[in-house]
Amino acid sequence: MNTAPVSASGSPQDRPADAQRWLTAEEQRVWRAYLHATTLLEDHLDRQLQRDAGMPHIYYGLLVQLAEAPRRRLRMTELAMSAKITRSRLSHAVARLEKNGWVRREDCPSDKRGQFAVLTDEGADVLRRTAPGHVVAVRQALFERLSPEQQKSLGEIMQIVAEGLQPNEAGADLPWLR
Repeated sequence: MNTAPVSASGSPQDRPADAQRWLTAEEQRVWRAYLHATTLLEDHLDRQLQRDAGMPHIYYGLLVQLAEAPRRRLRMTELAMSAKITRSRLSHAVARLEKNGWVRREDCPSDKRGQFAVLTDEGADVLRRTAPGHVVAVRQALFERLSPEQQKSLGEIMQIVAEGLQPNEAGADLPWLR
């Protein structure tokens, strides 16, 4: 995951100063630590959910979104937006969740092209059974390793990063619009 081409001497290749600003050694260390930790965390949570419920982490997140929605239902476009995934990926995930009997689709009466994803009773039961083990995995992997101050800082930092990456302008290239 190197972010700068390196010459034989080990330094970034010569470029005009205004053409590229490479990461400092400390920024590179932080970036790589972030990538390493987030990859391991996602893998850890994915394995826990596969083992305990036979589903990947992304499917669990979709079930949670639906469980928290009014009447346990969301428009497919809203669900894609909240999950930050493409409509195509969501459609595939919902098809798998439907096959398991955990979600069903309903047509939207006000929009002939729109559909709702609805959490079924069976899906709610799976979520209810799976959630305690998932909370334990999240606590052990993240929160028990950080002091309360570090938890607060991490939350603030991630909020800043998320806000900076969430485009608000019309025509933005957003996954759920693809």
